[in-house]
Amino acid sequence: MKNILKNIEGDRAIWAIVTVMAILSFLPVYSASTNLVYVVNNGTTTFHLFKHAFLLACGFLIIYAVHKVPFRYFSGGSVLMLPLVFVLLAYTLTQGTTIGGANASRWIQIPFIGVGFQTSTLAGLVIMVYVARYLARNKDKEITFKETLLQLWLPVAIILALILPANFSTTAIVFSMVLLVAFIGGYPLKYILSVVGIGVLGLTLFVLTAKAFPDAMPNRVDTWISRVENFSNKNAEEGYQVEKAKIAIASGGLQGRGPGKSIQKNFLPQSSSDFIFAIIVEEYGLFGALVVILMYFLLLFRIVMAAKKATSIFATLLIIGVGLPIIFQAIINMAVAVNLFPVTGQTLPLISSGGTSIWMTCFAIGIILSVTADKVKKENLENEENPLDILHEAIS
Repeated sequence: MKNILKNIEGDRAIWAIVTVMAILSFLPVYSASTNLVYVVNNGTTTFHLFKHAFLLACGFLIIYAVHKVPFRYFSGGSVLMLPLVFVLLAYTLTQGTTIGGANASRWIQIPFIGVGFQTSTLAGLVIMVYVARYLARNKDKEITFKETLLQLWLPVAIILALILPANFSTTAIVFSMVLLVAFIGGYPLKYILSVVGIGVLGLTLFVLTAKAFPDAMPNRVDTWISRVENFSNKNAEEGYQVEKAKIAIASGGLQGRGPGKSIQKNFLPQSSSDFIFAIIVEEYGLFGALVVILMYFLLLFRIVMAAKKATSIFATLLIIGVGLPIIFQAIINMAVAVNLFPVTGQTLPLISSGGTSIWMTCFAIGIILSVTADKVKKENLENEENPLDILHEAIS
């Protein structure tokens, strides 16, 4: 154990928070997976528990491997990864598979291990690193909108355009985070507003095109519209999900029903992923909800502190770009469960079951830890006494 702790670098608080969240996820996932067993008729609860443990173990291996890579390498890596991401997103749109009845064009199947890979999560991570890289490299230059169109906004636009047909919520999250990083990175506000306007125009054209040619992208725009229209309609499918989630939360009360005693997990679709927060509240009550919220708040605090203490502009933007989407996604997931937001299909990072969500979140955590580890190494080098200084002091 001591040898393992010796090789762990970076912010120990982040390591601790992520570990605690992973451990806390086991009981809710195990309990909520009964829906997959008895309703979907997929495996056993023990199978889903071991699958979740395997995915988390792989996730921590990803964190360990990534945090050992000097964060500067991610700058060039994002440029090399962009063409691959474009290909993967295009392939997913045409060859995606159905995962538990979910949208077929969001996923591709990883051979041999039977895990679905949502390529949009990888694309979001890569584009955030790329944007941080561009802004850092041009921090001392006078930025003009025309010059940034090809190098900055064209790759962003291509990725968003490839994600949008299958996943509007992820597109919105990535676009919002890109704008936030651009603002923090010193990109002129007037140009950011121009980008927002172009984005709204592009979305409008997409919706009109999809409406005019429904066979090209069947059901997607109609699904978005119905989710908004049925936000409070308990008779609709999305309304049914939220209604069951609200019943779960209300029946949890202050203390909850107890571990494994959720009733709504048998009726709530995606109870182990999209709506796991509702199951946590039903079984562990308000106390369980506050613990989950506190863990994300602590993670946000450490991310902000790491960004503040970073030794370069790129390091700061990198931490913000890959770290804040984790918190933003968690907020959206919990907001959907309590009926503050329409159904989006976003999981609860590090707690929900799933493959891609866990692995890409762990990859982002690894990048953050890589930055913090680099800072610690620099501080240690600065604090090391120079042998010549020691000799000088001895002579004098």
